[in-house]
Amino acid sequence: MAVEGGMKCVKFLVFIFNFIFWVCGVALIAIGIYAQVALDKALVVSSASTSSTPIAILVLGIIIFFISFFGCCGAWKESYCMVTTFAVLLSIIFLVEIAAAIAGYVFKDKVRLVLEDRLWDAMHKYGEDKPLTEAMDELQRDFACCGVNNYTDWATIERFKANNTVPWSCCRVNTTSCNVRPSPVTVYEKGCLQGIEAWMKKNILIVAAVALGIAFFEILGIIFACCLMKGIRSGYEVM
Repeated sequence: MAVEGGMKCVKFLVFIFNFIFWVCGVALIAIGIYAQVALDKALVVSSASTSSTPIAILVLGIIIFFISFFGCCGAWKESYCMVTTFAVLLSIIFLVEIAAAIAGYVFKDKVRLVLEDRLWDAMHKYGEDKPLTEAMDELQRDFACCGVNNYTDWATIERFKANNTVPWSCCRVNTTSCNVRPSPVTVYEKGCLQGIEAWMKKNILIVAAVALGIAFFEILGIIFACCLMKGIRSGYEVM
């Protein structure tokens, strides 16, 4: 009876865990969508190499969503095959997450270089590509920044160098001559690269906290699933 009661408890824990894990999957989907939308605006133009992270988060959320549902069914029906499959898939996801975290740390400098290149590209095409120009203006207003490193970067662009001006979106206060002969008093001094980096560092803490929480639940899920597998295989009645 003690063993039977213990297995009932494990079954209940596996079921509750999968519900929590399902909620985590929904949360990851939401975070992935938010990160993709925000990063697309921050990057000004689309870039496969830099937008892969939010896409990966979104895909992981969808996978977790379905796996947790699979685990709930396995626990409820006491299916050894389903619970085993759930434990294996969960273990694979946990290993993939560790690998992704390591890769993110290793290639963090590459992300900065891609950001910088995209910003310079947007500056050189400013005024020629309307959607790109509007995106750059929105970026500079939202991040209160001007240029890549600072407002003097615009002086390297021929059309602005000729008359010593910067885009209107660089102005601190929108006046008729705020973009002429720019200075830290009239335009934003900080570069957009610095602003985007600060935004990414702030938001990466949220992503890291969510990832750690999910990893903790994954470890618990694997342990509980293994215990339930052992009970089902031993032939105990766990209903």
